[in-house]
Amino acid sequence: MTTHVTLEDALSNVDLLEELPLPDQQPCIEPPPSSIMYQANFDTNFEDRNAFVTGIARYIEQATVHSSMNEMLEEGHEYAVMLYTWRSCSRAIPQVKCNEQPNRVEIYEKTVEVLEPEVTKLMKFMYFQRCLFAYPFNATVFCEHLLIHIQRKAIERKDFVSEAYLLTLGKFINMFAVLDELKNMKCSVKNDHSAYKRAAQFLRKMADPQSIQESQNLSMFLANHNRITQCLHQQLEVIPGYEELLADIVNICVDYYENKMYLTPSEKHMLLKVMGFGLYLMDGNVSNIYKLDAKKRINLSKIDKFFKLQVVPLFGDMQIELSRYIETSAHYEENKSKWTCTQSSISPQYNLCEQMVQIREDHIRFISELARYSNSEVVTGSGLDSQKSDEEYRELFDLALRGLQLLSKWSTHVMEVYSWKLVHPTDKFCNKDCPGTAEEYERATRYNYTSEEKFALVEVIAMIKGLQVLMGRMESVFNQAIRNTIYAALQDFAQMTLREPLRQAVRKKKNVLISVLQAIRKTVCDWEGAREPPNDPCLRGEKDPKGGFDIKVPRRAVGPSSTQLYMVRTMLESLIADKSGSKKTLRSSLDGPIVVAIEDFHKQSFFFTHLLNFSEALQQCCDLSQLWFREFFLELTMGRRIQFPIEMSMPWILTDHILETKEPSMMEYVLYPLDLYNDSGYYALTKFKKQFLYDEIEAEVNLCFDQFVYKLADQIFAYYKAMAGSVLLDKRFRAECKNYGVIIPYPPSNRYETLLKQRHVQLLGRSIDLNRLITQRISAAMYKSLDHAISRFESEDLTSIVELEWLLEINRLTHRLLSKHMTLDSFDAMFREANHNVSAPYGRITLHVFWELNFDFLPNYCYNGSTNRFVRTAIPFTQEPQRDKPANVQPYYLYGSKVYFSK
Repeated sequence: MTTHVTLEDALSNVDLLEELPLPDQQPCIEPPPSSIMYQANFDTNFEDRNAFVTGIARYIEQATVHSSMNEMLEEGHEYAVMLYTWRSCSRAIPQVKCNEQPNRVEIYEKTVEVLEPEVTKLMKFMYFQRCLFAYPFNATVFCEHLLIHIQRKAIERKDFVSEAYLLTLGKFINMFAVLDELKNMKCSVKNDHSAYKRAAQFLRKMADPQSIQESQNLSMFLANHNRITQCLHQQLEVIPGYEELLADIVNICVDYYENKMYLTPSEKHMLLKVMGFGLYLMDGNVSNIYKLDAKKRINLSKIDKFFKLQVVPLFGDMQIELSRYIETSAHYEENKSKWTCTQSSISPQYNLCEQMVQIREDHIRFISELARYSNSEVVTGSGLDSQKSDEEYRELFDLALRGLQLLSKWSTHVMEVYSWKLVHPTDKFCNKDCPGTAEEYERATRYNYTSEEKFALVEVIAMIKGLQVLMGRMESVFNQAIRNTIYAALQDFAQMTLREPLRQAVRKKKNVLISVLQAIRKTVCDWEGAREPPNDPCLRGEKDPKGGFDIKVPRRAVGPSSTQLYMVRTMLESLIADKSGSKKTLRSSLDGPIVVAIEDFHKQSFFFTHLLNFSEALQQCCDLSQLWFREFFLELTMGRRIQFPIEMSMPWILTDHILETKEPSMMEYVLYPLDLYNDSGYYALTKFKKQFLYDEIEAEVNLCFDQFVYKLADQIFAYYKAMAGSVLLDKRFRAECKNYGVIIPYPPSNRYETLLKQRHVQLLGRSIDLNRLITQRISAAMYKSLDHAISRFESEDLTSIVELEWLLEINRLTHRLLSKHMTLDSFDAMFREANHNVSAPYGRITLHVFWELNFDFLPNYCYNGSTNRFVRTAIPFTQEPQRDKPANVQPYYLYGSKVYFSK
């Protein structure tokens, strides 16, 4: 009976298919696909600052200026990207060889047309630098806040500079160092400007005096090394007491670094660079860092200990030795003995192999704890919609933070080892495998790592990417716990903890303290019933009744905005600041336990911003994109290289090392180094915003993945062929060989099964069926193996039919073993095709047997009745037939291993 289904029902049934889960049994041995990751940006850059009118007015004003400072930092980053990714255009433009060249006008016109947009960018960069160091200081936000800070020191205003301000000023210092080094490094920028200038002068494009002067200024700006640093140094030294500001910036960086108040690797390295560059700026004609150290204003011995980490990333593949800041300072020579970081000794931090024991222990411990929550939250689905207690949310919150810190720590290890290797390339004396003609980048990457170091890098990268997958799966659970925990912490602190200091401030009539505490509560408090209890005794300075005053603090999964969190932390910091310059600080008006509580909350809330942007923080902690970029070393080739070959590329070096060594314990990690291309492609498009870099990454991926599949398929076929040959080898023969001292080894086991289950590998946005690609190559190898077996029989006499039988049996068993993991044609079909017996009645084997019977066997053999054998006669009766010589092939096309037919 036919059932009629309406169109609406059919469409609804189709819609239901979208909700049908389709899990597969593919083992997860690859990172999460970045192409389909979604990251929400909750950073408003203080755009909503006017909404918090109940806050302290001067902090709202500071938020306004802070916003403009962040915009200038973003602009500086854009110029840094422009310089780093600059490729020479003038080298590709035809040059005018003589003045009589007929097309020289056309060449110059095209030169100006091509280079003018690029020179305009350089001019804007010069104006940006000039704006930063304009005098007087009202032309720039940075110098404006230098002046505010100095004035505060000078006239003892009852104010303070927050940690957020000092860190932002530290980011400015880091930006200056990066821009100056990039400008010094890029010779192609100077060459392009010179080519443009020659062409423009010939065409009289710069006729007016102002254009000529600006062009001359740009030439001088680009030609003078360390121009930005020198300008900054000169401008700072004219400010009275500028060293006090820089000392505060350096001290806050020391404090943050010592207490691990950073999350991402870039934040850690930024703190170190600011320390070094800050000391360099302080040490000059006006100030002496060693006198400041004697006055306990800064702590040089502590910084010297931190600088045992000798090399840190500067930008891309550019690195900076921290000791260089010290060695180039004004008073270094007479105080050289006070520094140990300037001595040439290898820090143990760069020996990744020694740290692997601790890294493995941390990984196993954290994975075990994460699995306990993952099983209950994600696999079983319990708790996704159910309400948990504050303690349970806090445990998940701490777990997320520890996971991010662990990932950041491992990524930092990888980047620091890579940075040190780039600065210290090997040579033919340190590495006998390194040829004397090797390029510098080749000596820094290809020949600069031992086998153990490569395996250690692969293992750490696999840990980073594997843990990123696990934490990414729990993102929704973590986000809910993070928002609940942060909300509860803020509300409990503002509504409950601050009641007692507010009560004391009202009773003692501390008006300034009252205004700050009330501003904090009004900025962040989310009261039950949407309003503050009007009868709260603390508002009148009275004690709570004997039964207590009941305040119900609500619970929600809502985090504060970035501006709201900044305002609260800044106002809390103003309460406990002990360097405001006034005779009596607000800190002195607070009881000891309250000060400790505020300090603890202020320290814990530092990570709130990172955790509220959990997805972005997770991506940044696992970002290893800089292992591919090589713009600095390309610049050193002076146009001899457009791009380096894959043999010098770190992702392929690590991948190829696993394939070449065939290490079983590393084979399941082989896809993780390839994910470095995902990181680099994502960074090229979203951070550098350069399409040509992504195209180069994509081209390298196409080449590398073809090589990867080719090598892997050959290895897998050789492995199973050797296994089949070992299984079919007669056990008595193996035992007899052992008695005579000849040991025939069994093929070592390997873990190819996991790789053969990969059916949707994510690479640069593509979903690749690795099993299908390997199946195609192994099918071709199987046909070739059968063809060589028959060809080998065709090149011998009839007695080789015994060898043919064994070769066919080995191939049959190999086919059966491989068919467990991939879909191959039937062995009989493959054999018929190789034997040319698909449609023909007689195959190659039959024809060769017939030929040998007629032209060799019947004329030249006689039957021995006593032994029941056919024996070749001593005197041949016919001329020996001509046979083709067998082709030389790899052992895995015959018996699987050279051992099985060489013994």
